[in-house]
Order: sequence, then C-alpha cells, then structure tokens
Amino acid sequence: MFVLAADTSLPLLSVALLTEHALLGAVSMEGKGSRNEKLLPAIDWLLSETSTERSAIDLLAVTRGPGSFTGVRIGLATIQGLALALDRPVCAMSTHEAIALGAHDSGSIAIVDDAGRGEYYVSRFEDRAETIAPRLASAEERDIIARGAAVVDVAAFLQRGNVAAGCARRAIEIAGRRELDRYAGATPIYVRLAEAEVKLQQRQNAG
Repeated sequence: MFVLAADTSLPLLSVALLTEHALLGAVSMEGKGSRNEKLLPAIDWLLSETSTERSAIDLLAVTRGPGSFTGVRIGLATIQGLALALDRPVCAMSTHEAIALGAHDSGSIAIVDDAGRGEYYVSRFEDRAETIAPRLASAEERDIIARGAAVVDVAAFLQRGNVAAGCARRAIEIAGRRELDRYAGATPIYVRLAEAEVKLQQRQNAG
C-alpha cells in the first residue's frame, strides 16, 4: 500500500509518501502565505524523487486542523481533488492525532499548540485513543488537561518531526483496522472562529 499524506495546517508544510513497511520520502518547508503555491509542486517533486506514479497511490491522508484556517482548507481541497481524480479513498484526521499517534507509542499524550491571544489548542490521547478532542483552552485549562501526560509541544515537534509522515503512519494503521469510513469526513477542525466570523458576530451583536 502506497500512502501519500499532507499537512498544511501548521507553519511548516509537509508531505510524505509511505508504505506499510517504509518511509519512501518526506519533505517539509515554510508554508505561511504560500501553501497553495507549494503543495502540489511538493507532491510532484516527492513522487518524482521516489519514482512513484500518481496512479500507484492507494490511499491519501490529510490533516484537518486545528491550525491555519486557510492552510486547512488548501490541504483538504488539494487532497480531495487528487483522491477524486485517482478514485482513491481519503483518510482525514486531526493534526493532533497525526502528531500523537503517528508513532507507535502508548500511554497518556497531551498535544499543546499555541493559538495566540494567550490561548492554546489542546487535546489528549490515552493508549492510542483520543479522550479529549482538540479544543481551545486557557493556560490553566491546558495544565489541567495535560496533567500526568507526556506533553508534546507542536512548535517543538515541527523542529524534529514530519507531521505528514505521522499522518500517513496513522492512516495505514486505520486502514489495517478497516476503519477508513470513520475518517472519510473532511470537515475542517477550526476550534476558534475565523477573524472574519468574529467581526461578523460583533457587528450582529452591536446591531
């Protein structure tokens, strides 16, 4: 099984190609403000470097946030477009799940990402199962959710890990359990309202 995965929800865009037995290739690059210009060329470069035809891909995987609103939309739209063209299934998961469960670790894991404005995107996993879905939290709430868990800071993870590779590994595991149907939904996980929606709500409330 060849799995192509992408993450565009975070500041570093990443793409990876894996089989059940090996990482064939992975790339990451700065993605702020130019994900739509970089994602498809990155995919094509990776496939070319690994001598893999698009038609050889069996499964496409993608993260759906939380993270950059624009980035999440670009990643989902691109991977869904490829899946439609190739007639292949899509495995869409939270960015936190790709990071937490992309390795074969078990136990308690808390994923923490700085959301700005003194808030954090936080989630928790126990023995490879999500127990607290990604949510917006204050520093105090973050500490409560993460108590007793191995804490993975997303910014630190990006300096040493490839989120797309984790996404592909998790997708292979999900496919092996025949649970792809549970991950077919590609609804973005925004958690926080977009700035435009906040302003719209403020205008409506003022009116």
